[in-house]
Amino acid sequence: MLSHSVLSLGSLLLALNFHGADSATTPLVDENPRPVVLLGTAGDFAILTKTGVTTTGVTDVTGDMGTSPIAAAALTGFSLTIDSTNTFSLSTHVTGKLFAASYTSPTPSKMTTAISDMETAYTDAAGRVNPDVLDLGAGTIDGLTLAPGLYKWGSSVDFTKLTFKGKDLAQGADPVWILQVTGDLIVGAGAIVTLTNGALAKNIFWQVAGSTTLHTTAAMKGIILCAKSIVFQTGSSLNGKALAQTAVTLDAATIVKA
Repeated sequence: MLSHSVLSLGSLLLALNFHGADSATTPLVDENPRPVVLLGTAGDFAILTKTGVTTTGVTDVTGDMGTSPIAAAALTGFSLTIDSTNTFSLSTHVTGKLFAASYTSPTPSKMTTAISDMETAYTDAAGRVNPDVLDLGAGTIDGLTLAPGLYKWGSSVDFTKLTFKGKDLAQGADPVWILQVTGDLIVGAGAIVTLTNGALAKNIFWQVAGSTTLHTTAAMKGIILCAKSIVFQTGSSLNGKALAQTAVTLDAATIVKA
């Protein structure tokens, strides 16, 4: 009888914590998992932008990069080498191909589709309703552990330490996080993002209506769908994708497509 009472009390406390102001500090199994945000052909890219990508320092990108409708001249700092087909270029900074709207067919059509898919994915993520958690930490989520679900903030969001904890692998589908940020996303200097219990970078979707900044040596994870710019300061990194509706700026950054 005592053990049953303790279990019931523990379950009640977890439920209260889940629905409270800091609900995501204790991960729970998501009984109604959110469907992933479908990226379409935008998912083929590590970095995809509408107004270009600029790099300084020793940047390292693993995955393809693309920009449209702007021309290849907006891919600056990469010392591009044009392929003989003129459909893509290569760079010592990129393990993959670089595409731009100014290259030879079929690249312009490929890039138009990818940008359209990026915009559709952003609209999908922004349009998800009935958030599980609203305005967690008033936007300051440093040190928290996030359960799978839909999060929404009517402000900017900042952190330097964050953990995504999924459910037990035996319980089925991969856990999904969708994080709707009305303002800017600010990832502090030296930030660390930890993934546990089956959490995967490819299933974490940051929908940011403002700009995103990764400060010096920040190590970020997830798919960043940003309405404005994404800035990677010196030594910062991303395991995921940087999908920006304006520009991406890199300074000795490391990007690995997830």
